[in-house]
Amino acid sequence: MPQIPNEHPTLWIRSTRSESLKGKTIVLAVTGSIAAVRTVELAREFIRRGADVYAVMSEGAGWIINPMALHYATGNEVITEITGKVEHVEFFGNLGRADLLLIAPATANTLGKIAAGIDDTPVTTFATTAIGAGKPVMVVPAMHEDMYNHPAVMENIEKMKGWGIGFIGPRIEEGIAKIAGNDEIVLEVERAIGKRTLCGKKILITSGSTAEPIDPIRILTNRASGKTGNELALEAYRRGAEVTIVHRNKLGVTGINEIYAETAAQMTDAVLGELSAGYDVLISSAAIADYTIDSSDRKIKSGEEGLKLSFKNTRKLIKEARQAYPQVKIIGFKAEAGVDSEELLKRARQTLENSGLDMIVANEVSKEGMGTDNNSITILYSGNKDNISIEGSKSLIANVLIDEITDMLTSKGEN
Repeated sequence: MPQIPNEHPTLWIRSTRSESLKGKTIVLAVTGSIAAVRTVELAREFIRRGADVYAVMSEGAGWIINPMALHYATGNEVITEITGKVEHVEFFGNLGRADLLLIAPATANTLGKIAAGIDDTPVTTFATTAIGAGKPVMVVPAMHEDMYNHPAVMENIEKMKGWGIGFIGPRIEEGIAKIAGNDEIVLEVERAIGKRTLCGKKILITSGSTAEPIDPIRILTNRASGKTGNELALEAYRRGAEVTIVHRNKLGVTGINEIYAETAAQMTDAVLGELSAGYDVLISSAAIADYTIDSSDRKIKSGEEGLKLSFKNTRKLIKEARQAYPQVKIIGFKAEAGVDSEELLKRARQTLENSGLDMIVANEVSKEGMGTDNNSITILYSGNKDNISIEGSKSLIANVLIDEITDMLTSKGEN
């Protein structure tokens, strides 16, 4: 990115990963947990997504990590005391310029003080001001498990949740309530203060490959990795949607509902069952098997004469979903191999029209797409809108697709 005169070199990484937090100001409040050492990289992850980050530290945090480290990490002077500049009001008064107070890590001591309205450290003073002004506050606890399980700590957390304060983590491991991972923290912050264009929407996604059993050991499957489906689920979640993903992988994001489905039949049944709960969009990105067999209950013995299998067609998920739920917007995927661009788009258009889809994503996968981190796709629409071609990372592709789905869900997109 172009360098700005007198800009701190740390800020040269701004928006290098995405612009999900562009224009947002985050105050990272650090307390005296050993997990404070994680905040240097956490601050930089926010900057990589476009945010401006300022750090405020308690005295205890200064025993763990030097303020110079957070000056380097954020590119801004670190607040270690409240001065005549009334920094807490500058950022979180009624006219304050910050979008979020993120307390990470938060000790049991700090939680107790915030819950009681005590502000005897810079961090708790910031918290009192932000809460009093109704500004967004998120907390990332970190302490020993026994401390976390103390009834007063539990009560304090529930009390603060009742004030609308969001909590991220902790992870209970090795007798410690560990600070949540940076990926989880960043994702929850993006959801809290990011674009929020899908708030109130329910998105159902199928992802990855299915696996048809031959016997208890062998399966028939394909090369689909589920990376695109995972990125779509994450992006929809960032935008504020309620997200369910059906697959045979494991995404492991607390806020995303995951349903395990191995076979094509299991995936179809799971999707139809979920759609009955009322969804706005079905994104069918899974590479669902076209054929299955009657599997053996026992391992088929190896032999020199080889093995002959008799295949039968699987049910068509999109066809059944469209018939049962005509009001749901459905996005399909069309993967081909060994065809030119013209033939790819012709086949995709046929599938779009024959299946009653609202949108279809076409890609030729003989060189790239299945199992890779990057892809080249073309989006086709049911109306007169021009096709869109995208080449790049699957996270970039997911971002553009969710943009298009958001537009489709608006009244303008539905007319």
